[in-house]
Amino acid sequence: MQKYILAHKKELTIINGSLLLLALADHFFLTRGKIVPVALIIAGVAGVLPIAVQAFQSLKVKVVSIDVLVTIAVLGAFFVKSYEEAAVVTFLFLAGHFLEQATLSKTRKAIKSLTEMAPEVSLKKDQTGKFVEVSIDEVTQGDTLLVKTGGKVPVDGKVISGSGYVNEASITGESKVAAKQAGSLVYAGTILENGTFQLQAERVGEETAFGKIIELVEEAQDSKSNAERFIDKFSKYYTPAVLLLAIVVGLITKDIELAVTVLVLGCPGALVIGIPVSNVAGIGNGAKHGILLKGSETIQNFSKVDTMVFDKTGTLTVGAPQVNKVISNPEINENKAISTLVSIEAESGHPLAQAVVKTYPNVTRYPVSQTQVIKGGGIIATVKGVKVVLGNLQLMKNNQIKLGPGEIARSEQLESEGNSLVFMAINNQLALILGIKDQLRPNVKSELLRLRKLGVKNLILLSGDNQGTVNQVAQNLRLTEAKGNMMPEDKAAYITELQKKGQNVTFVGDGVNDSPSLATANTGIAMGNGTDVAIDTSDIVLMNSDFDRLVPTLKLAKATSHNMLQNIVIAVGVVVFLLTSLLFSSWINMGIGMFVHEASILVVILNAIRLLNYRLK
Repeated sequence: MQKYILAHKKELTIINGSLLLLALADHFFLTRGKIVPVALIIAGVAGVLPIAVQAFQSLKVKVVSIDVLVTIAVLGAFFVKSYEEAAVVTFLFLAGHFLEQATLSKTRKAIKSLTEMAPEVSLKKDQTGKFVEVSIDEVTQGDTLLVKTGGKVPVDGKVISGSGYVNEASITGESKVAAKQAGSLVYAGTILENGTFQLQAERVGEETAFGKIIELVEEAQDSKSNAERFIDKFSKYYTPAVLLLAIVVGLITKDIELAVTVLVLGCPGALVIGIPVSNVAGIGNGAKHGILLKGSETIQNFSKVDTMVFDKTGTLTVGAPQVNKVISNPEINENKAISTLVSIEAESGHPLAQAVVKTYPNVTRYPVSQTQVIKGGGIIATVKGVKVVLGNLQLMKNNQIKLGPGEIARSEQLESEGNSLVFMAINNQLALILGIKDQLRPNVKSELLRLRKLGVKNLILLSGDNQGTVNQVAQNLRLTEAKGNMMPEDKAAYITELQKKGQNVTFVGDGVNDSPSLATANTGIAMGNGTDVAIDTSDIVLMNSDFDRLVPTLKLAKATSHNMLQNIVIAVGVVVFLLTSLLFSSWINMGIGMFVHEASILVVILNAIRLLNYRLK
């Protein structure tokens, strides 16, 4: 029976409203009152049934919900024969619920449109060499797929033949097209606007970057901040308190109708829904623009940031460094040393390693074995049976690689010119010193100034690079502080020290080498193009690695936080106003109170919806 009533909640609301209209029509135009009592009684009963069922279900789990208060209020109205108030209160409560659901669905529209971008079919190469349309569920890693003009890229993979221009808005939030050719990476959910290519599937289904984005955003919407948890706990005790207040008022005044009205006016509906709806709207707006906010807690933390710590390579710089100068040991064959260098760096994804490989694309490569990655230091490997140490100066010192006075002077000169230094030793003898330079991101200086204007007092650079290069970057960008030669654990420890001083710290990195810092900071922001590590370790992901999105992200966080506060003030203010008016004036009754109460719920929802149209700039 309960399921039947809830399943026909909409129909009962229509019956309730129709009978109310009939009662009004009868009162003013028809028999002038003969039908009114019967219509109002039936309307009240039809309206209270689904509310009473929900109240019963909440009481079964020992929760005094809003439905409990309204049910008691309606029964009280019947008891004092105030049928019109019973009918009006139930109609407004049910109508308010449907309006609430309709407006909430609007706040989730951005997420719904995101999920609708997920590909459902793909053209897969079969055993005969033909491409046939199959469900996306039938695609596995290693399959060869065909994408035609106007089609969606079905999985994450690498283009193996053909070319085209892909709209990557679903990943980056920007509708700019990206040129793709053999060897290019493509992502599921993006659209091939022009061209045709074949790709090899590397990640499918929920493992794709797009799948992870959808999962992340859905989880973020369901997550709760401390403020939301407080409101939930507050409501748990608040609703019984309202019930107790109504009983006390009834006992003191001997006025049952007044006590029943207290129950109606004290309902905390707008308070309960105010924060979640702002949270959903803010996250939805961010997702639409390639900004992934991992929940309400992240929004609250980031909106209060006063210290922002940056990694250098790939964050303040474009992450495309180039070999600027090479110093070789005359006692070692330079060509063999370069081949050894490239052989090792080819196995690394670090930006400095990729710069080396791009500089020497055609050298002979040797087999590499016994590779040991030293976190924050470099690589120790065996090449053609010889031990090779490759990395920064600290790694050289740790492995007792000695530098002569001339080598020290040259490396210091390179450092003073703003080069990142890479040292390589073969058989414990220094073979090469490389000076590698990266370019600052365009507009990074002006963006940092905008961050200061938004209340970020301290801008700090922490880098594993040498102090000379770090100082040059810091001086150019007018940073508060800059520290070089830092291991990942050193960065995390430094952030902890800042937090002990009471600072709210945000760390901005590439999401690859700085996971300890991303995890330690109050807010971790990854400048990651949808990489697994960036999505998994950070609180916020800027999907297109665009530094210019940092300021809009902070503005959105502040706007969402302010919106939550506005909704709390509106909700609490309305309840206080209604109860005060009820106890100290005579103009308000149960029907008017319920109308104002439901209107306040609609107001907080509409206020939150403004975030969906908040312009990121």
